[in-house]
Parts: sequence; structure tokens; C-alpha cells
Amino acid sequence: MKNERYSSYEELPLMLSAKETSAVLGISLAKTYELTKSKGFPVIKVGKRVLIPRDKLIAWIDQASGNK
Repeated sequence: MKNERYSSYEELPLMLSAKETSAVLGISLAKTYELTKSKGFPVIKVGKRVLIPRDKLIAWIDQASGNK
């Protein structure tokens, strides 16, 4: 991911890599991979690649923060 900051959820790509997700959440890549293995975290695995759908990530953030 470029060293670019997103100012809104709409600017995020439809599918985020683990590296992009870690940048968005402000956590380490190792913690992101740990999250991808936890129940309830939205993840799609394509072979060994881990992808996180933008809309599902936003819903997960809302639910985890008690907004929904």
C-alpha cells in the first residue's frame, strides 16, 4: 500500500490486503493476521492470500465499537 492516508471509508479499495488493513486499523501486520484467525472477523482466503472486504470490515468496526 502506498504511504497514503484515506480520509473516508469510501476511498478504501473494495478488498483490502492484510497489509492495507493493518494500516487502516493502525495495528501491526502480525496483529492483523491474528485478527483474521479470530471468529467473527471478515476474511476471504484465496489460496494463501488473505483479503478483507471493505464493507464487512466497516460493519465489523461498527459492531466491535458498539455503534450497531
